[in-house]
Amino acid sequence: MKALWIALANLRRMFRTRANIFFAFVFPMLLILVLGATFGGSSTPRLGVVSARSGALGAALVRQLQRTPQLKVVSVADPASLLTEVERGNVAAGIVIPPDYDRAVRTGHTAAVRYLARPDQSSQQLGETVRGAVAEQAILLGAARFAVAEGSAASFGAALTRTSQISPELPAVSVRETTAGTALFPQTLGQFDEGAWTELLLFLFLIALTSAAALIETRRLGLSQRMLATPTSPATVIGGEALGRVLIACVQALVIILGSALLFGVRWGQPAGVAAVVILYACAGAGAGTLVGTLFRNESQAAGISLLLGLGLGALGGCMVPLEVFPPAMKRIAHLTPQAWGNDAFDKLVGHGASITGVLPQLGVLALFAAVLLSLAAWRLRRVLAA
Repeated sequence: MKALWIALANLRRMFRTRANIFFAFVFPMLLILVLGATFGGSSTPRLGVVSARSGALGAALVRQLQRTPQLKVVSVADPASLLTEVERGNVAAGIVIPPDYDRAVRTGHTAAVRYLARPDQSSQQLGETVRGAVAEQAILLGAARFAVAEGSAASFGAALTRTSQISPELPAVSVRETTAGTALFPQTLGQFDEGAWTELLLFLFLIALTSAAALIETRRLGLSQRMLATPTSPATVIGGEALGRVLIACVQALVIILGSALLFGVRWGQPAGVAAVVILYACAGAGAGTLVGTLFRNESQAAGISLLLGLGLGALGGCMVPLEVFPPAMKRIAHLTPQAWGNDAFDKLVGHGASITGVLPQLGVLALFAAVLLSLAAWRLRRVLAA
């Protein structure tokens, strides 16, 4: 019971400071929003279109683009405004249909449709979508011209109307896509899902490490010695300090999980599996934070080392760059950190819909990290308290 009261005192102490509340709860949510909006895989790209005075064929091309799945077409007033929108990232790319598009095409002349985009991979992929829509219209135009040349139609307009009527009745070419093995980035993964679990792992461990400064302050103020002067054993003090850091991490995780689910629609997967990963990961972080708190004599040293260690392990463990893009050798090194195993567990739970039995290997490794770090922390803290 005394250990629980020590833990609750640490919890109140942690969240009594406004800066701690910001970095534990608000800042991770802001990063989830930014990462999801910038790199989220399931967002619908926006295509800006300038089509003023382009005629009926220009309007038909716009409708063709609007029928394209997973694409949002946005009307823009003029080419200069479209260029500004592309440069600012308000649209992924844009096209300019010339004002004389309809007349040029009907008279057999060439009409150039300009494509504006930033030099990145998503823009190039969107360019293929635009070229596909233009090519589909070009097929109809070519068929109409052929009909006129062969005398099957009296005019180009009549031939185009007829080809447009026949085209939907023709058998389409079907393409079936399959993935060999397991998909690295599942289609079911939401826009904010991966950013949510990576930031959860990053900040749980980071806050646990920076709490080492509070442990040093407790020793410096003589609070530990006062507790030991009462009928309180060193084991109770050690257990209370470690449990306090676990409680802090669990409260932080609960707020981030519920907040991201409500605000961003993140689907966290099976609750039992998520709870098991969070608790074991929190235990590992608590052990690391307590251990760091026994290795330094002042708060400034501990705070600086904890920040560098937390960010470094987070980057190495895949909390800043997905583990899927790591080369094989680097991926093996990354799995020397608990962050990598936490990422693997959440990838299965969130990305592939696994249950708790599907992440048992990851849970086992996280339990090993927790046992080793908590044992080392207890050993070091016992020696410090006895000194």
